[in-house]
Amino acid sequence: MKFKLSKLLLLIVAFTLLFSSCASKKDIIMFSDMKEGVESNVAYSLPKIQVNDILDVKISTLNPETAIPYNSVLSTSGPVPSIELMKLQGHLVNTEGKIALPILGEIAASGKTTSELEKNIISVLENNGHLKNPSVSVRILNAKVTILGEVKMPGTYNFSEQSITLPQAIGYAGDVTIEANRKEVWLIREEEGKRKSHKLDLTKSDWFNSNYYNIKQNDIIYVYPNNVRVKSAGFIGNTTTVLSVFSILLTTFVLLTR
Repeated sequence: MKFKLSKLLLLIVAFTLLFSSCASKKDIIMFSDMKEGVESNVAYSLPKIQVNDILDVKISTLNPETAIPYNSVLSTSGPVPSIELMKLQGHLVNTEGKIALPILGEIAASGKTTSELEKNIISVLENNGHLKNPSVSVRILNAKVTILGEVKMPGTYNFSEQSITLPQAIGYAGDVTIEANRKEVWLIREEEGKRKSHKLDLTKSDWFNSNYYNIKQNDIIYVYPNNVRVKSAGFIGNTTTVLSVFSILLTTFVLLTR
């Protein structure tokens, strides 16, 4: 009886260890190859405007009254308009990559940075005799990033900056989980009608100076699960469930062999 019970206990221990193997330190710590005091240039590029972006376009001059007809009228119920109201009254980039502005009509926007579009609108205003020495401000109102996979709070997150960094985006989602494969994080990006995907290794920092360090609007981040997570999901669910099942089996075995 004791021999049989010992064999069953050994089987339970072996089975549990199989599904609860530990990850090494190098697989858990992010940016582990960074050196203290080492400086590097910061790579930064302005995001390009895409179809379905909503733009806030403000046109002004030294004489404010002359610029009023060139701006969309923003009706507000309070002193400061909400971002949602600004989106409703903003300029949607249509499927042809254009926005419609008062008086000026359609202006090509897709594929340009906000700075390039500002200069283009200024050129149209001046060259066609609309306004003298105008100032133009363009801002993307509906910038967002979607974060999926092994993060604590997956979802779609809005941001008001022109761009944020990949570590910031993961921070919005509450960091990666302990079951995340930090060596396999995919970033999916759409630009100029093309979809590109790139695999990043978060345990290293060599991608800090790449085009993928800064997140752009509509990017998708997917964090892969590690092998332990995949194995547990494919079998019963997790180690706790495995132990529960074997505890029931052990109890049944003891009762039947009394």
